[in-house]
Amino acid sequence: MAQIPNLDNAPINLTSLREQSQRELVNILKNIRGKKCLVIDQKLSGSLSSIILTSILKEHGIELRHLSADPIQTDCSKLVYLVRSELTLMTLISSHIHNDTSKGLQREYYVYFVPRRTVACEKILEEEKVHHLLTIGEYPLYIVPLDEDVLSFELDLSYKEYLVDGDTGSLWHIAKAIHKLEFSFGVIPNVRAKGRGSVRVADILNRMQAEEPVNSPDMVVPEINTLILLDREVDMVTPMCSQLTYEGLLDEFLHINNGAVELDASFMGAAQQEGKKMKVPLNSSDKLFKELRDLNFEVVGQILRQKAQSMKQDYTDVTSNNQTVSELKDFVKKLNSLPEMTRHINLAQHLSTFTSKTSFLGQLDMEHTIIESQSYDICFEHIEEMIHKQEPLVNVLRLLILFSITNSGLPKKHFDYLRRELLHSYGFEHMVTLNNLEKAGLLKKQETKSNWLTVKRALQLVVEDTDTANPNDISYVFSGYAPLSIRLIQQAVRSGWRPIEEILRLLPGPHSEIRRGRFSSSPSVDTLQGHSASVDKVSDGRRSVVLVVFIGGVTFAEISALRFLSAQEGMAYDLIIGTTKMANGRTLTETFMGN
Repeated sequence: MAQIPNLDNAPINLTSLREQSQRELVNILKNIRGKKCLVIDQKLSGSLSSIILTSILKEHGIELRHLSADPIQTDCSKLVYLVRSELTLMTLISSHIHNDTSKGLQREYYVYFVPRRTVACEKILEEEKVHHLLTIGEYPLYIVPLDEDVLSFELDLSYKEYLVDGDTGSLWHIAKAIHKLEFSFGVIPNVRAKGRGSVRVADILNRMQAEEPVNSPDMVVPEINTLILLDREVDMVTPMCSQLTYEGLLDEFLHINNGAVELDASFMGAAQQEGKKMKVPLNSSDKLFKELRDLNFEVVGQILRQKAQSMKQDYTDVTSNNQTVSELKDFVKKLNSLPEMTRHINLAQHLSTFTSKTSFLGQLDMEHTIIESQSYDICFEHIEEMIHKQEPLVNVLRLLILFSITNSGLPKKHFDYLRRELLHSYGFEHMVTLNNLEKAGLLKKQETKSNWLTVKRALQLVVEDTDTANPNDISYVFSGYAPLSIRLIQQAVRSGWRPIEEILRLLPGPHSEIRRGRFSSSPSVDTLQGHSASVDKVSDGRRSVVLVVFIGGVTFAEISALRFLSAQEGMAYDLIIGTTKMANGRTLTETFMGN
């Protein structure tokens, strides 16, 4: 199955967006005549795999290499580096050129920055005395469609860079990506933002529109009616909880990277290939995955069992009765889905080896106890015990961050004690990690009384008796906890944020609402009830679109909750998710951990 996701069913024309990125890359390479070797930064190769097939690049006579410290072995006289604007990568490129020069190799060098060049990178190339040997350009890849309703800006460290390092470069990048969307789909008339980063992105977007306006024809209604920007900082509780959807758990345990998981081939039924790694693509091109991905994992096994039994029954019918040709044809059609069935039965079986462990079930219990916010001492003692048992540091920190946020910090005595115990148990080199977490406000001393209980009650974040098989609320994605972030979006889409103004003030960062362009008087999500749907249809009768952008990352469980909302009766809008990166509690915690 192709790694590139099928975008035919996207609410807006994402295929044209992807094709534009493909054309831009092919044109860059076409303009460099002759045989060439494309050297791709490792991190970028994942993003490119969602944009263009390597076979297309090879058709243009291009050799492919990954950028590493090792010199490039190739007969090509032209090296084209495709890299992010990272200082360490400049040092690698410089060392390659110095190595070639020392061997007397005559080559032409091209460096294309993704998505744009920076002064700091060029300064390093000058200091290394190679700048004059390079032809420098840009490949403006700001958006990578990961699926028909998910766009990634591929900014892995934006959350830490902004909160800890005070670097706001990623905010400009996000605004630029959204502005690029506006050139294709019209000026977005309604913008809601919550959080420091989000409010700034909304301002930058307005500035960009003033400096480089999108001119859309007078009577064409913009395809995206509303943009909702949300800082990860506003809700760090959700990602620190274990996701319980099928796709969420695959990410928690196997780590989904650019729409695929990599695992030992033996887990996928290929016993003869034991020890070999196998890549399993996961996107909506896989019909069965599309059906299962957003379900609570509890019901996935059941559904797979039913499908397998139905297939078995069909087989029995075919072999025992005189079937008509059309019935046989139907059966053969069903057989085509057998590889998908086998793939997900194997994946689900592998996942259940993790989810059935007592350690995982104990972790879920503790997360729930912390969210309930009723038993401070039990939670504190549990974390203390984890430290003394030297459980993986990232697991301890994940729970500690959850504990700190819901309590608005820890009393000074407990804060100092746990900090000291962590350094003793895991080494003083983790001082950097603890300082980063403190700077980001994720682990801190308690200065004010926690308002978590107020927020939890007002937004009904804990839902008793959640039906995971036939859900009627988004809380099914965490088996009883409704993600705070999605409750805010649900509120914005149903009745606007004005009714919950008081609650918004209790959450981190400012909020803003902006009307833009000539359609800003069109019904915004303030009046978004079923009846406004007729007003807001775009010209060809499709539902209008709300773009929800997470600054700092989003989890697969949150995306599942948004898809659940989008599918509800009376919902007048399609939802598309934009994010700086796909994230979970582990990957977010790791961004704050010192090397």
